[in-house]
Amino acid sequence: MKRGKKYQEVAKLVESNTLYDTEEAFTLVEKTAVAKFDETVEAHIKLGVDSRHADQQVRGAVVLPHGTGKTVRVLVFAKGVKADEATAAGADYVGADELIPKIQNQGWFEFDVVVATPDMMGVVGRLGRVLGPKGLMPNPKAGTVTMDVKKAIDDIKAGKIEYRLDKTNIIHVPIGKASFGKEKLQDNFHTLIGAVIKAKPSAAKGQYLRSVAISATMGPGIRINPSRLS
Repeated sequence: MKRGKKYQEVAKLVESNTLYDTEEAFTLVEKTAVAKFDETVEAHIKLGVDSRHADQQVRGAVVLPHGTGKTVRVLVFAKGVKADEATAAGADYVGADELIPKIQNQGWFEFDVVVATPDMMGVVGRLGRVLGPKGLMPNPKAGTVTMDVKKAIDDIKAGKIEYRLDKTNIIHVPIGKASFGKEKLQDNFHTLIGAVIKAKPSAAKGQYLRSVAISATMGPGIRINPSRLS
């Protein structure tokens, strides 16, 4: 893959074989975020588990202390009092069965997170094929299947992120914007790492945090020493 001049310049700042401590890594990520827009900083965490086994799945959600810097649009599936509660709490969209054809047939996806009350999961389940691949299916572990819709919406708007393993046993999540500065980004990062370590399955053997890296949207990966995080 051919990289632009800017990338090549900032890539020289990062030694690919070095495992940095957290402080150094976040100083570097600031220096490598040189695009004209406010780049997102992402964490990439490879775990020593096998996600093909149900007892080694790692999935959950955590509220980042400084948010993600992104405005999150929330869709809530609820009826009656709970629908009113969701609207009052600031949900962007609230509905029930009538939303199914809109999403299924019209390809409407103007939302980032889906919350549902448990009684609505039968309805939402019909959207599994379209919501699942996009990572939008509500899930009790992530706190998005709940009767407490107000808390769910408050947490999401405050900067709650969901983390889960991909097929290669890596978690990829945004931890903020480059403009946050390294202190806030480090706070968010340590909050995420703490949650991932807490979620370690009892079936996981050997080294749990295999590799950890951060990167800005247009920047190179910066590897962090995982042995100093656990």
